[in-house]
Amino acid sequence: MSQAMPVERRSRIHYREALAKDGSDQAEVFYHAVMMGASRHYSLAQRQAWASALPRDGSAWRARQALFTTLVAECDGRCVGFVELDPGRARVETLYVWPSLTGQGIGGRLLSLAEERLRNAGARRMIIEASLMLAEPLLDAGWESHGEEWVERAGELLPRLCMSKPLE
Repeated sequence: MSQAMPVERRSRIHYREALAKDGSDQAEVFYHAVMMGASRHYSLAQRQAWASALPRDGSAWRARQALFTTLVAECDGRCVGFVELDPGRARVETLYVWPSLTGQGIGGRLLSLAEERLRNAGARRMIIEASLMLAEPLLDAGWESHGEEWVERAGELLPRLCMSKPLE
């Protein structure tokens, strides 16, 4: 009796540095991650204010690529998630994943790549101001919470957690 051999599936997700062509996808990932992905943690008014904080325009996101080290998760040639880093401050500026792809490890892999980059740049600790939807998985992954803060966006107050992780 022969046993079926497991078939190894190749991941369709690839990770790389952002390219100018990713700007439009980044805008859409950001918008949908906020409007749909954050719906369990923030009110509609809060999400609308948050989404309006950054333009839904590729040129704005291309400009951010010049300010921050940006790594993307790509699937079939499209950006489906990204992380922006400020290596000088050892800070994760943003982390967003297309809502239907959350829970598949894409955000975790982007954070691992960010951690590697920051460690290689000499950082001993990385920091993030995490949304409520991101905070719980980060706590489960060993990040430390330094308390909640509130940020104002278009007249709405949004809670987030200040967090850090040692890089050893």
